[in-house]
Amino acid sequence: MAVTAVETSALLAAARRQPVPHTPVWFMRQAGRYLPEYRAVRERHTLLEICATPELAAEVTLQPVRRLGVDAAILFADILLPLVPMGLDLAFVNGEGPVIRNPVRGAADVAHLAPVDVRDALAPVLETVRRVRRQLDDDTPLIGFAGAPFTVACYAIEGGSSRHFVTAKRLMYEAPATWHELMRRLVTVLGDYLAAQVEAGAQALQLFDSWAGALSPDDYSRYVAPYSRQLFDRLRSLGVPLIHFGVETGSLLELMRDAGGDVIGVDWRIPLDAARARIGVHHAVQGNLDPVALFAPLAELRGKVRDVLRRAGDDAGHIFNLGHGVLPATPVDHVRAVVDLVHELTA
Repeated sequence: MAVTAVETSALLAAARRQPVPHTPVWFMRQAGRYLPEYRAVRERHTLLEICATPELAAEVTLQPVRRLGVDAAILFADILLPLVPMGLDLAFVNGEGPVIRNPVRGAADVAHLAPVDVRDALAPVLETVRRVRRQLDDDTPLIGFAGAPFTVACYAIEGGSSRHFVTAKRLMYEAPATWHELMRRLVTVLGDYLAAQVEAGAQALQLFDSWAGALSPDDYSRYVAPYSRQLFDRLRSLGVPLIHFGVETGSLLELMRDAGGDVIGVDWRIPLDAARARIGVHHAVQGNLDPVALFAPLAELRGKVRDVLRRAGDDAGHIFNLGHGVLPATPVDHVRAVVDLVHELTA
């Protein structure tokens, strides 16, 4: 009988808090502008063109696996893609990032959001999953992903990135019925999308709640946690490890743990040992090197890697990662040095 990735992958074993041959390591945004081979693709194609072309998206997904020796690939896509078939006009503007030209601002806008058949509307992403899975070995799983309902809702309402999320929070406070209806619709679409990724071959899923750290614990509990929990409850039946990630979420770790996920992502603003103590022994953790540490001299960088591993301790269930994504100007040799060092120190 063929050995499956579930039996041989260090990352999948760590996510399930099982013994591993070494601490697995991968990086959020590991396919990105710091890689010259990725920049070569971007010189010819926009981000949305890559996402819509499975051959290109698969190649970009695989580039860091070949270059870095990481323990997992993560699907190259964008968290806002599910909003497009719902009827939102998404573009990527130089210097601004994602822009939604017809943002959701009230009950009528929510009512006009279209139901989505993800297998049709997001077929290129699912074909990318299939292509990547065929090219990976059994030891290297493919991580699928989506934005969490709150983070996707913030983009839809704000019309792009935001610092304070004033428009999204005002809607949440002033029109709670509209907010809850939007979140319910997003749970349905995102759940369908993630389930389809697993059907196509994804072997783990990460839910990016990148903006959850903008919330107070009370607001998270009232307006966000119920919908994250609904989504995780649905995903649990898929049988793959689930990673729950956020930024600046030191005040929310227990709430995020209770909302769902087998693995809780931790950023660099809280020591990993303190985070593990709060999250508890029944969940794995992922993190938590500062992305800017990758710019440090190698001797300093190695010290910071050792500190993360020391704080992770000897208990099963640690996936080494950054606290957020790889930054565009990061030296590639420093990223590879981290992979090699983590494998060396934990073998």
